[in-house]
Amino acid sequence: MRGRWIQTKGSLLLVSALFLLLQGCEGAMAPLTGGEKPVDVASEPPTDESKQEKPTDQKEEPPMSTPATPADQPQQDTTAADAKGTATPSEIPQDLALEVVAEPASLTVLVNKQRKLPEEYKPTDLVFPNVPFLAPEKSERRMLREEAARALEQMFAAAQADGIALAGVSGYRSHEYQKTLFARYVAKDGLEKARTYSAYPGTSEHETGLAIDISGIDGKCAAESCFAGTPEAEWLAARSMEFGFIVRYPLGKEEITGYIYEPWHLRYVGVELAQELAKTGLTLEEYFGATPVSSEG
Repeated sequence: MRGRWIQTKGSLLLVSALFLLLQGCEGAMAPLTGGEKPVDVASEPPTDESKQEKPTDQKEEPPMSTPATPADQPQQDTTAADAKGTATPSEIPQDLALEVVAEPASLTVLVNKQRKLPEEYKPTDLVFPNVPFLAPEKSERRMLREEAARALEQMFAAAQADGIALAGVSGYRSHEYQKTLFARYVAKDGLEKARTYSAYPGTSEHETGLAIDISGIDGKCAAESCFAGTPEAEWLAARSMEFGFIVRYPLGKEEITGYIYEPWHLRYVGVELAQELAKTGLTLEEYFGATPVSSEG
């Protein structure tokens, strides 16, 4: 009996071993199901890049805007002529031999390509005229010298009574702003062309606080050649002298003034002189006997 029990026990052990062997082979041959990883392979640790949030799309810097209070901060102009970019110093003359005007605060001061304002000049009586403007609120470009501003208010009111709605585009410009603006134009069109429609810093009438660019209330053709012949341009040409303004750069006088025809650019000189110039058809250069200014100068 004892021998048979040992034999039986041995047989059971053999069967158990065979069963375990077959089970192990079956487990080793079983394929991994989709997406599963072997238990002996650790998950890949996240890289530093995967931990970081993906950057959002970078937005371009907003254009320079008008500060809340007047300041000599260059800003995007509303005129079509304003261009992005700046010119290199070599492209802009640095030492122009120009006459410096003796009385920059005079209402009849002659400023042109041959006569410039003192480097640090800034009018002391700048105010905001109460008229519509395309320029942002509180922008310096809304300002004029007080006498010119009051005359502008009267002129706009008269135009409104005649069914003509006007808007200011650009009035006073600081010397620094004119530098920036002129450099942009040079970068866009080159020095020679830029000087036919834009003034070298110090020679711009806008720096006197007595000049203003004007358009229709809708802003169409503001400071563009298409402004010529519009009802607004025709009204200004016919009536502005009643309020002391002149079209400073008239048609046919380009070789005298040095600038293209600008029916939008008005200059305050006082009622008496404005009416005299309108009657005679003279420019300021001709009236004061100044040497004609070539548009190439």
